[in-house]
Amino acid sequence: MARAATTSDVFNAIAEPQRREILALLRAGERPVTELAQELGMTQPRTSKHLRVLREVGLVRDRKAGKQRLYGLDARGLRPVHEWTGGFERFWNESFDRASASSPAPISPRTR
Repeated sequence: MARAATTSDVFNAIAEPQRREILALLRAGERPVTELAQELGMTQPRTSKHLRVLREVGLVRDRKAGKQRLYGLDARGLRPVHEWTGGFERFWNESFDRASASSPAPISPRTR
């Protein structure tokens, strides 16, 4: 089966590590593309292409501010990812519970 186009699928869009880095940077607030590019060590055109993909899947919004365009996170677009991964939470909890049960008890500090 053919994969969906990156620009129409949030899962494919966030599969790219540099796009996840962009999303992480945007958690702190809006930023211009030049600042993002510098922070990521990428060219401005390459950063703009990643931002376009993220914008098309609804993870990034942009607005004009004077002569520049500011990009911000729209985390609502991550809802399908959250819902999908939430189905695995039970398995994580079981794994953590098993790990906790099999690990030795913490050593308490000695009292003098």
